[in-house]
Amino acid sequence: MANVNVMQTLQHLEQKKQRLEDELRMVEKQVYDLETSYLNDSNQNGNVLKGFEGYLAPTKTQNMKKGRSFKIEDRMFSLSSTTSQAAEELAIANAEAQVGTQRQKGQPGRPPRQYQD
Repeated sequence: MANVNVMQTLQHLEQKKQRLEDELRMVEKQVYDLETSYLNDSNQNGNVLKGFEGYLAPTKTQNMKKGRSFKIEDRMFSLSSTTSQAAEELAIANAEAQVGTQRQKGQPGRPPRQYQD
């Protein structure tokens, strides 16, 4: 009998864990989408991360020409979670950059002067 109770408890806990993981994914997606909207909407005049110097521009046309975009590193809220889409994107970008750096280091270059004829 005790074995059956343990199995039922384990199954219940696994279902609860799955529900919580699903809920976390939904919340992270919502944060990511709202953050994207905020960063895009605040592109012209500024935002809390980059400042509001767009409001200080002498003319509106100059301000509109400036056009700023945001980077994955600007996603302060999404990056606060290690399981978010933004954290995964940043990890992939960092891994690709590291591979590119390693390739550059592995390329043959000129030998040091002491070994040149």
